[in-house]
Amino acid sequence: MVREDRVTMSTKELRRVHVLRQLREKRITQRAAGEMLRLTDRQIRRLLGRVKAEGDQGLVHRGRGKPSNRRIPEKRKAKALQLYEQQYGDFGPTLAAEKLAERDGIRLSAETLRLWLRARGIDHFMRRKRPHRAWRARKAHVGELIQLDGSHHDWFEGRGPACVLMAYIDDASSRVFARFYDYEGTIPAMDSFQRYVRRYGLPLAVYTDKHTTYRSPAEPTVEDQLAGTMPQSQFGRALSELGVDLMVAHSPQAKGRVERLFKTLQDRLIKELRLAGIATVEDANRFVEGYLHLYNRQFAVPPAQTADLHRPKPPVRDVARCLCIKTTRCLRKDFTIAHLGQLYQIHDTIRATQVQVEESLEGTLRITYQGRALGFHAIAARCPASAAKVTTRPRSPCPVTPKSNHPWRNRRLAPSRTHPAAATG
Repeated sequence: MVREDRVTMSTKELRRVHVLRQLREKRITQRAAGEMLRLTDRQIRRLLGRVKAEGDQGLVHRGRGKPSNRRIPEKRKAKALQLYEQQYGDFGPTLAAEKLAERDGIRLSAETLRLWLRARGIDHFMRRKRPHRAWRARKAHVGELIQLDGSHHDWFEGRGPACVLMAYIDDASSRVFARFYDYEGTIPAMDSFQRYVRRYGLPLAVYTDKHTTYRSPAEPTVEDQLAGTMPQSQFGRALSELGVDLMVAHSPQAKGRVERLFKTLQDRLIKELRLAGIATVEDANRFVEGYLHLYNRQFAVPPAQTADLHRPKPPVRDVARCLCIKTTRCLRKDFTIAHLGQLYQIHDTIRATQVQVEESLEGTLRITYQGRALGFHAIAARCPASAAKVTTRPRSPCPVTPKSNHPWRNRRLAPSRTHPAAATG
């Protein structure tokens, strides 16, 4: 059985076949054919020669089905794939291509590496389908809205202790500020926000989740209900004093920008820490300082408006007085207060029933009343009880009356044997 020969042509080549047939039948001139195909008269004559010698398949591109002259050498391809298997096995194509160029001097596009990996059956980096979500436009100005969250992850891959990455991302520009801490709580949130303010200034609003660090789980009291307010966490109270709005998201998708940031950093930053051999929180924070500069230069986007809505950086002392733990304590009649199991003697004579204890992030203590600092000192121990005081057994609350036939009553009523009247009676 004779198989029919087939020639595969592109649309461009089929157009040339049609025009050259019209030319061979002398329905059009060479100049007209050149104008239709946007070719010179000389190239038209060359194509005519191919058609006469080979037929219509002479118009097929000579390089079709053959390796490209610009292909990457097989030796270089094999080395790149070998390095990927040895060092970058869990990297995505984009990050792996960057590291191959940066560390190994092998420059190739991420798409080329992706095709090589897929040809080998490696597709763990393929994106999964996501549910539909309503799109929200970015804020127009830098500093208009900052998204804040903490990421609990094995950042050191077992080489060091567990830690949390507290990250801030600007909604308008995707500029990132981050720092590692031992846990996600009030002190790390205040310390990281204080460092953010020192670098960029005060934002207009902060967007967080419903973690108890940011939103108080307490029920509103009667006083709160009458005042129309809700209980605040220490971090929420500090932002309120600084004039920063605290917005709470009702779902992770609502603050998707910071959630996607963590997905990126858990892929990229964790590998950077691995390559740098970092295993402690202190070393990781020093590394992040330089890493975020490069990260923001690569991934930050220009905002829609150039104006920066960050307020000027307030004095460090004013920020520290807001970003601290404030607790209200009762002032006793002897001008002492109890705080965390310790007694403190107040030096100032004030007419108050309550004072405020402020614990700074550095651990120093400050006691104030109506914003004025009070003098105080810690009391080592209470005075011991007086040694002259005699302890007695507690008396019964109700006296007990013995019955008429009780031996004690009979003994009292019976005459004494030694009494004179008993001898003469």
